[in-house]
Amino acid sequence: MAHVSLCHALFMFAARVSYEGLMKILVAEDDDTLRNNLGCLMRARGDVVRLAENGNDALFLGETEDWDVIVLDLGLPGLDGLSVLHEWRSRNMATPVLILSARDSWNDIVSGLRSGADDYLAKPFHSEELMARLEALVRRASGRGAPSIEVGDLSVLPDEKTAYFKGRTVSLTAFEFRALEHLARHAGSVVSRADLIEHIYAEEIDLNSNVIDVLISRLRRKMAASLVETVRRQGYRIPTDDR
Repeated sequence: MAHVSLCHALFMFAARVSYEGLMKILVAEDDDTLRNNLGCLMRARGDVVRLAENGNDALFLGETEDWDVIVLDLGLPGLDGLSVLHEWRSRNMATPVLILSARDSWNDIVSGLRSGADDYLAKPFHSEELMARLEALVRRASGRGAPSIEVGDLSVLPDEKTAYFKGRTVSLTAFEFRALEHLARHAGSVVSRADLIEHIYAEEIDLNSNVIDVLISRLRRKMAASLVETVRRQGYRIPTDDR
């Protein structure tokens, strides 16, 4: 219970501060303690994290959401990590992948790298080294990242985690940027509250909570009241001229 309370406290703190190195990370690891500890660490930094405990879940999540980087344990139950990685790469998924492996699994590490992994880390490892490696992978991959998203006076640069409104830089927290980027990617369309919560936080949050309302209010205050429309009983939308 104390572990859960600590994670919640760190998570709420991260929502109130800016973090320049925000990443959206999928962690596929079958060890409950390691998986949850990594989730806590990353969320406390401001990263958006989703956790998978088996290979089938990892395969599905890897293909259905956009990730900056993936941490993949080779010893996953159900579908092993090498099989998951092979499936991803066979379907042209280019997301950087760091594999985790026990020290006596060198053959698996070589197989993982040949199957398309971008880096590996042997267990046990220091969390600081893991995060540094993930940041390096994301920087290295930025050359093939998405271009800027332009909607009227708004410009969002996903790789740089930066937004401009009417030519000026807008100071945003990690979660404000994640919300703005998601809305901008779907400009002209209504994005539901549930969709925003899932994309921004990647974990269970009460749909009746006002966290999304607060984020939208902050975005309007920092840019323009008309930037994001509220569509009653449906969600939110960044309007476009051709709507």
